[in-house]
Amino acid sequence: MLPIYDQKSRIKLVVLAGALLIAAATVIYTNILVGRLSEREQQQIDLYAKAQRYIISTEEETNLVFVQEQIIDANTTIPIIFTDDQGNIQGTKNIDLPKGMSEEATIRFLRERIEKMKAQHPPIVVEYAAGLRNYIYYQDSVLLTQLRYYPLVQLAIIACLGVIAYFAFSYSRRAEQNRVWVGLAKETAHQLGTPLSSLMAWHTYLKESETFRDEPIVEELGKDVRRLEIITERFSNIGSVPVLKDENILQVTQNAIAYLQSRVSKKVVFKIETSLPTHTPAKLNIPLFDWVIENICKNAIDAMDGRGSITIHLRRPARNKSQIAIDITDTGKGISKSKIDRVFLPGYTTKKRGWGLGLALAKRIIENYHQGRLFVKWSEVGKGTTFRIILNGE
Repeated sequence: MLPIYDQKSRIKLVVLAGALLIAAATVIYTNILVGRLSEREQQQIDLYAKAQRYIISTEEETNLVFVQEQIIDANTTIPIIFTDDQGNIQGTKNIDLPKGMSEEATIRFLRERIEKMKAQHPPIVVEYAAGLRNYIYYQDSVLLTQLRYYPLVQLAIIACLGVIAYFAFSYSRRAEQNRVWVGLAKETAHQLGTPLSSLMAWHTYLKESETFRDEPIVEELGKDVRRLEIITERFSNIGSVPVLKDENILQVTQNAIAYLQSRVSKKVVFKIETSLPTHTPAKLNIPLFDWVIENICKNAIDAMDGRGSITIHLRRPARNKSQIAIDITDTGKGISKSKIDRVFLPGYTTKKRGWGLGLALAKRIIENYHQGRLFVKWSEVGKGTTFRIILNGE
């Protein structure tokens, strides 16, 4: 099976190249047609000028009728203004004059039209035997003008189709990823259910047993069982609409860090700072939000090689005071600018072992389920990184 999504960049380039090739071919071909039609109209105007000269210089009535009907009157598309050598307007053809204009306004209108005609084509000079000279000004017909702008219209249509195809491809890709995420999460929750039930039964048995009742290991086992329950609940929530409640964001963050701190290296120092009132609420789902904090912090610990500090700062963002920002800053290796946009892609990892799903999952939880944002606020190679979570307040 062809890995279409793995080759998305190449496919987009091929589509773009194809669209550009079609557009270029269309423009070239249309320009050829425009050139040919323009030459033809030039020939018509030359013929028109010769006919005007012939009418004035000849006295044969039969020929005059033929020239008038077959040559001059046959032009029904090309706008023309006929002037004498002093610039006085002698006549017009195929020009729609606005109704109700005075004679002075009409002359002004026609002179402005002559200037536009000059910009398109030089006038054709008609010389007579008596030394008189007249000028024929003309511009492209409506057909030629439409043909000239046709490539631009076609390019706009191709661009719209390209945009639609791009968004359709992206939507299809996201939908496929969503199905994979949901299927994997549901299956994981299902697989965890059976051994978890067994562990819960064993914990209850050990806790009630006279032999193991006071053993510290029983209490720790209970903590891990509760942790597995939370993990199972997290996976169960993937693919369904989680319930968001107003929770004390400081308390929830402290609880998440307290659990994590007891299970990582003692060489990692956690600090929680806040610029918010103590009981500030945020709309969130605690199991899923804990998962986000855990994934970001574990990623930071790996970046610090298990030694350093992680600072979590809660504040109001400058742009929207109704929201809450959680900045998570580590003292790790940092991320180069060329890789910042890739850290949230599924499968991206710098570790020898790892699936590269932690940050991708965290972003999905915050943006899809909490209607918030997760992004890299700051990073510098060798100094560290700050991830920012934006949540909706009360």
